[in-house]
Amino acid sequence: MKKVWVLTAALLGLGLALFILLSVDERLQRWRHVPTHTNAVPFGVLGDSDSHAYHDEFSFGHRPEARGGALRQRTWQWTEVLGHLRSEQLDPGPWGQWGTRYRRLSVLRDAVGQDGRFLRKEDYLYNQAYSGAVCANLNVAPHDQVGRLLTTMARESGRWQRGVVVIRMGTNDFGRQESLDALSRDPLDPQVVGSIDACLGHIGQAVARLHAVYPGLRIVLVGIFNNAEWEKFHHLWRSPQAQSRIHQGLARFDDGLKALALGKSGVAVFDDQAWFAGLWGSRRATGQPAYRNVRFGERFEVRNTGGDEPMNATLADGHAGSVWNALWAQAMVALLVERFGVPVPPLQTQELVQFVDPDGRFGMR
Repeated sequence: MKKVWVLTAALLGLGLALFILLSVDERLQRWRHVPTHTNAVPFGVLGDSDSHAYHDEFSFGHRPEARGGALRQRTWQWTEVLGHLRSEQLDPGPWGQWGTRYRRLSVLRDAVGQDGRFLRKEDYLYNQAYSGAVCANLNVAPHDQVGRLLTTMARESGRWQRGVVVIRMGTNDFGRQESLDALSRDPLDPQVVGSIDACLGHIGQAVARLHAVYPGLRIVLVGIFNNAEWEKFHHLWRSPQAQSRIHQGLARFDDGLKALALGKSGVAVFDDQAWFAGLWGSRRATGQPAYRNVRFGERFEVRNTGGDEPMNATLADGHAGSVWNALWAQAMVALLVERFGVPVPPLQTQELVQFVDPDGRFGMR
């Protein structure tokens, strides 16, 4: 009888181990995913919190202050704007919870031939971006965003030959206050320059890995946003000299992206600083915050201030607000059409207003 109990316990243990290793694998959910629109271009994202979905209950459900606070259910990331309004043309994959929260389980799943995607989050399947990511996480295990995306792409390799991937990374490497402070004194600060060059190396490696498997893949490299324009930093670097040095230092990254794209018809660069300046302006000339308001729709205006109400450009937790993300998605669609000829109808501002404020609660309509 003792042997029977031992055998039973062993079988139960084996079953539990297999359940842990395999049941959280999302293969069935992935296999069930049949694109509603067969001609939709698969759309992948690699990056950090600038692209991590706000409606991720797994990551933010226990943080009531995050990503819009009390208004989070009405606050949208740019990837979510595209997922809701242009999924007929750009397929971000099914919405669900993907990956594991445990590093060791990630390694075990990789070892037995399963996808050890790490970290776990709730998002679109093809969106590998997660909060806190740094450039090394593009290629280095266990995060290896490129490798994880390639694993997913392999299940639909035919579709991805004409797919699109956006890489938006760098803020957590050299866009924080300490880095900008160093650049404000010396645009060639060795430590910041080292971080920029290392990040460019990882992005270059990411592009090479993706194109090695899918030569026809279209890739968008997003330039670094200058966080000196962020409302939380408006009290800092209030001279044109400091602003000019920061701009000069960050230009090393954007110039590096342009060098990566040079001569490659399948690689484009999105100039994030120019996009922002074209809307809210910049304080580079004087060093003083003197931004213009951005009209969104017929009468609603958005200021370069912080708060969870949508009249603020950024949220209370510092991330982009709904209007910022809606207009950013609009610009991304325009770039995809202009540079790659991706057949996506332009995002009209009135369409975005209707999406962000469907019931008129915020007075946008």
